Amino acid sequence: MTAACQLAIHDAGLTSLPNPDLVAVVDLLSWRSANPARAVARGLGISPRSTGLTTMGGNGPQTLVNEVAACIQRGELDLALLTGGEARRSQRRARAEGLNPWPKDPDATPPDRTIGDSFVMASQEEIRRGVTMPVQFYPLFESAIRAESGRSPAEHTGHIARLWADFARVAADNPHAWIRTAPSAEDIATPGPTNRMVGLPYTKSMNSNNDVDQSAALVMCSAQQATDLGVARDRWVFPLSGTGCREHPYVSQRWSFTDTPAIRCGGQLALTLAETDIDGVELIDLYSCFPSAVHLGATSLNISTDRQLTRTGGLCFAGGPWNNYSMHAIATMMNDLRDRPGARGLVWANGGFVTKHAFGVYATEPGAHGFRYGSPQAQIDSLPSRVLASPTEAAEATGPTRVEAYTVMHDRDGQPETVICSGLLADGRRAWGTSSSPDVARTFTEGEWVGRAVSLSDNGTVLA
Repeated sequence: MTAACQLAIHDAGLTSLPNPDLVAVVDLLSWRSANPARAVARGLGISPRSTGLTTMGGNGPQTLVNEVAACIQRGELDLALLTGGEARRSQRRARAEGLNPWPKDPDATPPDRTIGDSFVMASQEEIRRGVTMPVQFYPLFESAIRAESGRSPAEHTGHIARLWADFARVAADNPHAWIRTAPSAEDIATPGPTNRMVGLPYTKSMNSNNDVDQSAALVMCSAQQATDLGVARDRWVFPLSGTGCREHPYVSQRWSFTDTPAIRCGGQLALTLAETDIDGVELIDLYSCFPSAVHLGATSLNISTDRQLTRTGGLCFAGGPWNNYSMHAIATMMNDLRDRPGARGLVWANGGFVTKHAFGVYATEPGAHGFRYGSPQAQIDSLPSRVLASPTEAAEATGPTRVEAYTVMHDRDGQPETVICSGLLADGRRAWGTSSSPDVARTFTEGEWVGRAVSLSDNGTVLA
């Protein structure tokens, strides 16, 4: 992170940075520190007036930019240094060799600012059923998207593999990307020894790659501060607008696995505040941890998947350093906009299970009204939600449970292991079902199960 900050300072045409008003870090997982911003400041030899740390979630980088931009707009800050990073690959390899690559930070001084909201994103029933990980939820979304499209499982796998091959080609041209080999759609779609099936229909190549050592950093300041520091005008990029919002917190509460109203509302508000529309945005980076995230984002924002939807290559190929991917997207967007003066860029950052969202619209010229921020949360909270039936209620319900989304998790050898499905009862309530039977798991890998009837036991086991 310190190295990324030094590069960001150099990128601004500066040899050093005066003591900033704020150094803030996107919370990280591969190194535990009560206040990593203080450690970064020590490494840079600067003494910030305050330090900050985001809450957990991939929306954190854009949320942080929005918060700092609003503070600068209000005159509360003039200069801030933002960063984030992970060294998961080095950490994993060191532990495999019995090494401790670095100790915990002994400084227990808490940061002055906490940026973002923190809340539990899995319900008690989801936790009880062991459905708590992105690698489980995103293929569930994918199955519902596939069924709604009318494509067969084979056709849909080819469709998302072609989308991912487009992302891989962008990563191949990105000097900072982790994987630059540009695998073909066939390579991505075909399971094999180095590309095992993880959660149906996702092979390893369709999963976010957090086994990376990556960091990014941004220098944010007022126009007057940039002028005083002597930053050349052709290095300036302005945040025009930002928004933040979330879906109903638990996936169990969502009305549909194929609709993300918070993306739709938050994205539209960001565009409106920037006094543009999606056709007026030339450069786009959609959060891309899994193909279903890109589809949900593009559909909600009314963007064709024929457009280039990543500036970096995405979390699978450019790299997914946990919470901090979108800072890489924002930094890449800055350089892209500098190369295209007058263009606008949109970044969508996502946290959780398509849960928390942050949007930013950027340009090389300032907005007529400065930076503008808003949230459509009240509108989203008023939208319909589902009631979750208990396993006993689902087992005793009149009529079958109709599968609305499902996946089959595979073991490390790529063999079917666990079924996870969500179904709707006749009265519209939702019910979760799981099965660790290899026979049931293999059955769910055959054909399309969305729309089919299954029976659930009174403990929520799939009996089909």
